[in-house]
Formats: sequence, C-alpha cells, structure tokens
Amino acid sequence: MRPPSVALDYIAVAGPTASGKTAAALAIAQQHAVEIISVDSALVYRGMDIGTAKPSAAELAAVKHHLVDIRDPLHAYSAAEFVADAARLIGEITARGKLPLLVGGTMLYFKALFEGLDDMPKADPAVRAALATEALEKGWPALHAELAQVDPVTAARLAPNDSQRISRALEVFRLSGQPMAFFQQRNAIKTIADSAYKSRAGTLISLEPADRGWLHGRVAERFDAMLAAGLVDEVKALRARGDLTADLPSMRCVGYRQAWQALDGDFPMSELRDKGIFATRQLAKRQLTWLRSMPQRRVVACDAPDALQQVLDLVNAQFKAAA
Repeated sequence: MRPPSVALDYIAVAGPTASGKTAAALAIAQQHAVEIISVDSALVYRGMDIGTAKPSAAELAAVKHHLVDIRDPLHAYSAAEFVADAARLIGEITARGKLPLLVGGTMLYFKALFEGLDDMPKADPAVRAALATEALEKGWPALHAELAQVDPVTAARLAPNDSQRISRALEVFRLSGQPMAFFQQRNAIKTIADSAYKSRAGTLISLEPADRGWLHGRVAERFDAMLAAGLVDEVKALRARGDLTADLPSMRCVGYRQAWQALDGDFPMSELRDKGIFATRQLAKRQLTWLRSMPQRRVVACDAPDALQQVLDLVNAQFKAAA
C-alpha cells in the first residue's frame, strides 16, 4: 500500500445510506495506507449492529476503524464530541504515517468539521412563556428532572429550583434539539476544526445516484436484509435491558425507531417493512440535500457500473497533485 504524501491531509467519502460508502472505503484502503474515521452517528453505539449496517468483523479487521462501538446506547454522542474526537484522531493517524479517511453519512458531523458549529439560539419569548406555564403546573424540580434527561451535564450543576438557568437550558434544547454543552464547546471546537481542516489539502468525494430509483431499490434490499438478519430481535434485546427508552437518540435511529414502535403496538408488525423503508428513503433524501449544499464536493454517480473505479481515480489524482 502506498503511504500518504505529507501534503495530502485527508480524504472524505460521504453519501446517503445504501450508496456504497463502505465498499468505496475498503477499496481505497486496499491501495493506500489509511485509517478510517467513521462519520456516522449510529455506528458509535455498541449492541446496534444490524440496523446500523455496521461493517462486519472481517471489514473492521481489514483496516483500522475509529469511532465505531464507542458509546453505550443509553448515552448520547454530540456533533461537538465528534469534532473533538475526529480532530484528535486526524493528528494521531497522520503521526503514524497514514492518511485519515473520513467515511459516513451523518452530514451534521461533516458540516461541523468543515464549517464549525452553529451559535446558541437566542431567547424565544414563546418558548419561555410555555416553560413558565409548565413550571407553575409541575414545579421547577420537575423541569429540572426533564433537563436531566436531555442535558445531564447542565442539570448536574444546577439546583432543582434554579428557575432562570433551568428555563434557559430547556429553551436552548427545545429550540435546537441540542444541549447547552454542545454550544458552550462551540468556540473551542471551531478552533480545533479550523486547525484540523482549513488550509489543508484534501477532497470530499460524494456518492450520489444519477437515478433515485436505483437508491430506492438499494434501500429496500438493505432493509429486507436487516429484517432477515434479526433487526426485530436486536431491538427486543435492547428493550429488555430496561434502561433504554424510545426518545433516546440511539433509539431514534432509522429502523430502530420503527421496530420499537411496532413492538409497542403503535402499528402492526406487518407494516414494519414499509414504514422502515419509507423512513430510510426520507433519510437518504435529507442526506442528499445536505450534500448538495457542499460546493467543494466531487460527485461520483454511485449507480454507475464503474463507480468504485471513479472513486479510486479521484483519490489517486489527489495523491499525484499532492506529491
């Protein structure tokens, strides 16, 4: 395998679900000395293998993977944590004389890496009024308990009757879906991201289908394979732990959410396939929308017969340009 040029700092391969990212990454790894950094918010969770299409044991052994199986499903993993981990890993991989290969479909993570994180939401009078009403009905300790579920770091440093700070923390979460710690780390993380990426030589390869129907077919095939491999049993095992709930980020992952709902009786199990495929197609649509907002990407039609060769040609061109 070819060692990386000093002037080439990273290769990134992004794409919607079922677009062939894993195959592309392994093909690159066969020709170049790389270590893979997973850019996937579902692959971080242990015990969630089938529904995340986690690389097989053989694939994980073929090339070093990072940020896979690093978090229990009970605990969330934020974009801020990802950027910090990825920046650290980029330095470590480069120091080992290898090339960081960023692979995945969590576009928020890519955006955070390339552009930094968004500012904390400004005060919203309507949300604050709603929180004040809830506090009158339930009491601030009850809202503090709610905060502990969605933002345990902030809740741990606040007294149960600290109305002003509890209100602000819940307001931030309700407006953004992110805990305050996500934004409090932003400036430090943005500095890390800047040092990790800006003024560095690299390329973002985007796997996008020319024919959306091809991707829809792949999504259906993959979900059928997941069901055959035991997705429902995997979710049953997660439920049997007793400490996981449907509103956790891990259990909101596509496939897991629908299987959980079916097991709860929200709809017949016979409808799980159609609902799971529909949700996965919607996810792929959102992923493609994110990708098209990234002008620096180099597009490869993932449904082309020579898609893998096109990816390799782009990578090899980057190595030659950096030499």
